[in-house]
Amino acid sequence: MLIMICYDIADDRRRNKVARLLQGWGKRVQESLFECYITARQQRQIIRDIASLIDAEQDKVRYYALCGKDRGKLQVLGNGSETQDIAYWLC
Repeated sequence: MLIMICYDIADDRRRNKVARLLQGWGKRVQESLFECYITARQQRQIIRDIASLIDAEQDKVRYYALCGKDRGKLQVLGNGSETQDIAYWLC
């Protein structure tokens, strides 16, 4: 599934840790926005990992699941491209 993860994290150090974590799971499409092709199990892991890195009183993280029909509605303006499906094995 395609998940869009966006965040607003107040502290530079916490924000950098979250960004590094997400770079291992998906593609950064804007400064605080990642598109990730992941399984439901992987999403639960990411949520747990991010929860351990942020301050819930100050920071915000949102997860948006995009289904296949919505993906066709994506429009990109400016310098960017549509994230391509990647092949992966489910274990």
